[in-house]
Amino acid sequence: MIALVAALVALPSATLTAQDREAAFTVVATGQGFDRLQEAVNAIGDGEGAIAIAPGRYSQCAVQERGQISYLASEPGSAVFDTVTCEGKAALVLRGRGAEVSGLIFQNMRVPDFNGAGIRLEKGNLTVADSWFRDSQQGILTAGDMASQIVVDRSTFSRLGTCEGAGGCAHSIYTGSYGHVRITRSRFEQGAGGHYVKSRAAQVDIASCSFDDAGGRNTNYMIDLPAGASGQISNNWFVQGQSKENYSAFIAVAAEDREHSSAGLTVVGNDARLAPGVDRNTVFVADWSGEMSGIGDNALGRGLKPFEER
Repeated sequence: MIALVAALVALPSATLTAQDREAAFTVVATGQGFDRLQEAVNAIGDGEGAIAIAPGRYSQCAVQERGQISYLASEPGSAVFDTVTCEGKAALVLRGRGAEVSGLIFQNMRVPDFNGAGIRLEKGNLTVADSWFRDSQQGILTAGDMASQIVVDRSTFSRLGTCEGAGGCAHSIYTGSYGHVRITRSRFEQGAGGHYVKSRAAQVDIASCSFDDAGGRNTNYMIDLPAGASGQISNNWFVQGQSKENYSAFIAVAAEDREHSSAGLTVVGNDARLAPGVDRNTVFVADWSGEMSGIGDNALGRGLKPFEER
């Protein structure tokens, strides 16, 4: 996050004004402008750099093979990547050393295997801030990289997910076996299938987020840690809606396997309840690991059992 903020601060107003006139994508360090995002990515190559993205709607995508690149909206919320994916995967396909994304909107990403995403991360570190993922099959989808970490902050995930594909469901965020996943101050809403967050990371920190499932359709868990995890789920706000493919729990731990220890997972300070008009019994945290032995203090509404071993 520090590097991303520094890059934003480093964008002088004159540079932004010039790039608005001259090019959609500007490599900040050199001032070189391009009409295609892929050309700007290629210009940075195996180095480190930032790309300032002018306001507009872009029907294009890019693959980052190398380097450390920051993708920065010159005006947060004004640059929209719409519909077009690379390699049948995502608007940004990332497999360099690392990437930072700030202020961008990704929408309408759909591909034949039902995994169309705003961002497909295949290796390296990733930081996402102040971005919006909406109306797609997935928001962020990753492979596994235990040596790296993912940070998502102040971002919104709307109308994402599907269970139409033969290979299983898509989700708002689905991370593979990363070393650490941190999601903070973000909003998840109106899911269209699958889970809001599914992560196979060894350590997770999910804090100060809102999970508003009141308008969801055929959704599953709010948070699924299918391989177990340590870390914390704290100070979040959860509302479970009526239309559920599975309403048996809000948070699921080690439901598929026990790749990671869950003994150090803390769930505390959260507020969870059913949406108005929803009348059912469910469980806040369901644990398949046998390692948690309960949770901390949380504010739970009617119909919610705090903890259950399964």
